[in-house]
Amino acid sequence: MSGYILTAPAKINLYLEILGDRPDGFHELVMVMQTIGLRDRIEVKSQRGSGINLYCQHPQVPLNESNIAYRAAQLMMSRFPKAYDKFGGVDITIEKNIPVAAGLAGGSGNGAAVLVGLNLLWQLGLTQPDLQELAAELGSDVPFCIGGGTAIATGRGEILDPLPDLDGIPVVLAKYSNIAVSTPWAYQTYRKQFEEGYLPDDDSWQARMKQIHSGGLIQAIQQKNIEAIAAELYNDLEKVVLPEFPQVKKLRDCFAKHGAIGTMMSGSGPSVFALCNSVTEANNLKTAVAAELNDADLDLWVTHISCHGINATLIE
Repeated sequence: MSGYILTAPAKINLYLEILGDRPDGFHELVMVMQTIGLRDRIEVKSQRGSGINLYCQHPQVPLNESNIAYRAAQLMMSRFPKAYDKFGGVDITIEKNIPVAAGLAGGSGNGAAVLVGLNLLWQLGLTQPDLQELAAELGSDVPFCIGGGTAIATGRGEILDPLPDLDGIPVVLAKYSNIAVSTPWAYQTYRKQFEEGYLPDDDSWQARMKQIHSGGLIQAIQQKNIEAIAAELYNDLEKVVLPEFPQVKKLRDCFAKHGAIGTMMSGSGPSVFALCNSVTEANNLKTAVAAELNDADLDLWVTHISCHGINATLIE
C-alpha cells in the first residue's frame, strides 16, 4: 500500500452558543455543526526515508508544526512507533480548496484526514471513536471532521451527538480573501465583553444544553424543515466579529436582501453562508451578491450540505 487520497469537507455552524468558562481555559460551548460539499484533497503516501514532508500549493498554508496536518502525523508516529518503524515516513500533499482562516475548519479537516490516512496506510484498525479520541488532542473541531454530517457538539466542541442527516440542501458560501479572523481573538474578545452573562457552573450548562436539545433548531433538523432551520440559525461570535469587520456584516445583509432563506457567519468567521431552497436559487443568489458588492476580493461558492466526513481512496 503506497498511499491514500482523502477528501476533507468544510464545516459550517448552524448554531454556536457560548455558555461559560471551563477550568482548562477554553469556553464551554454548545454548537450544531454541519459538513458541506466544499472539500480539500489530501494525499498521504509512504516515503523511503523517515519524518514528515508536507506540501501545499496555497501560500498561506504553513508546512511545519504549526499545521494541524503535520501535528497529526507527529501524533500518530509517537503513539504507534512500531508502525512508523515498519512503514517509514510520510509525504502529505494538501490541495487547498477551502479558504484559509475562514471559520470553516479547513485546517482541522486536514488533520482529521491525516489521522484517517495513516490509520489505513499503517493498517492500525482504529475505529472512528478511537480516531476521534486522538483527534481531540489536536483541536476542538478535529473529532467532528472525522465523521462529519450533522451533530451537536458540546464541551469545547469535542463531545459529539449525531443528528439526522440534512444531505443536499443548497448553500452559498462567501469569504473576502483579504479578511482573516483569529479564532482566539474572537473568543477572547467575546469573554471581555460578555463574561458577566456566562452561566456560573456545570449544572447551569447542563440545563441549557437540555433546552437546546429539545429546542426549535433540533426539531427542525429532525423534520428536515429548511425554513424552520433557517429561522433558528444563531452564532454568539457575530456579536464581536461583525462590529469589528463591517464588510462581513454587509455581506450577510446582502445575502438576506437577495432572498436567502437563512444566512449567518460561520464559526469565528469571516465566512458567511446562506441556505437556499434550490440550486437555481443558490446560483441566482451568488450572481446577485457578486454583482451588488462587485469586489475582486470576494470569493463565492455554490455548494450543498453533506452527510459525509473524511472519505478515503486507495492509490492503486
